[in-house]
Amino acid sequence: MIEIERKFLVKSEDFKEQAFTQNKIAQGYLSSIPERTVRVRIKGQKGFITIKGIGHQGGMSRFEWENEIPVDEAQELLKLCEKGKIEKTRFEIKSGNHIFEVDEFYGENEGLIMAEIELKSEDDKFEKPDWLGEEVTNDPRYYNAYLSKNPFKDWK
Repeated sequence: MIEIERKFLVKSEDFKEQAFTQNKIAQGYLSSIPERTVRVRIKGQKGFITIKGIGHQGGMSRFEWENEIPVDEAQELLKLCEKGKIEKTRFEIKSGNHIFEVDEFYGENEGLIMAEIELKSEDDKFEKPDWLGEEVTNDPRYYNAYLSKNPFKDWK
């Protein structure tokens, strides 16, 4: 249950032509402290609850547990969440043997587009598409829990 992922900014919208799926996502946090974030998410017509631990040194790896829950329960849990909601569309794009998840944010985080790739190990090699920009894996400002409290629109 260790998640290994890298995050990147996206420098063009060319990824949209390559996407094989896209889903609207709404999410909130029951707990947004870095030691244990507890997230409630509605993705398409499904609900999820996720617990994440603090990142290991380097920021690429951390504990993650996720379970699907009924969407009506997720809607009720979202009402209990801390202030600050994340709204985005997630696009999935195949690149070599990997899949990038590209999030285009709306609402308070309008203008931010970020890509994530899950890896089998921290030194797992992957193909970098042309639309992939600067790596932000180690920058906590790009964690969704941070963005829910410190929206992208307020950054200077």
